[in-house]
Amino acid sequence: MENNKNSIIIGSDHAAYNLKKIIVSYLEEKNISVIDIGTDSLESTNYVIYGQKVAKAISSNDFTKGILLCGTGLGMSIVANRFKGVRATLCNDIFSAKMGRKHNDSNILVLAGRVVGDMLAKEIVDIWLKTEFDGGRHQERLNTIDL
Repeated sequence: MENNKNSIIIGSDHAAYNLKKIIVSYLEEKNISVIDIGTDSLESTNYVIYGQKVAKAISSNDFTKGILLCGTGLGMSIVANRFKGVRATLCNDIFSAKMGRKHNDSNILVLAGRVVGDMLAKEIVDIWLKTEFDGGRHQERLNTIDL
């Protein structure tokens, strides 16, 4: 995959397809480059395919930030966090999105398409994108994760 350090890679399964479309449009309206790797319909599909594609792109440093969506966000979180260097955080509220970035240096935001409404999802994306990692003692903790 080509190097897209300034783009966000995004993927979803069928359960969160509609929310993904809303988030892609929202990001593009903000002049943020988005690479959408699918799915491209409401037809039932395997979330693992899309979770692996996004997590692999983050793990290999082709992208620095990604967004994954599925019905509950749980499946995508499990898949993504299997990859070295990935810190996927399931955020169904603004506080979790903020702290996921500040303390955990989250590089994949996971949203639950069947839990989070459109407006809240946009707010979560905004805070996740604008919040910086605190580093320091939090970096020391992260250093102990990837052995």
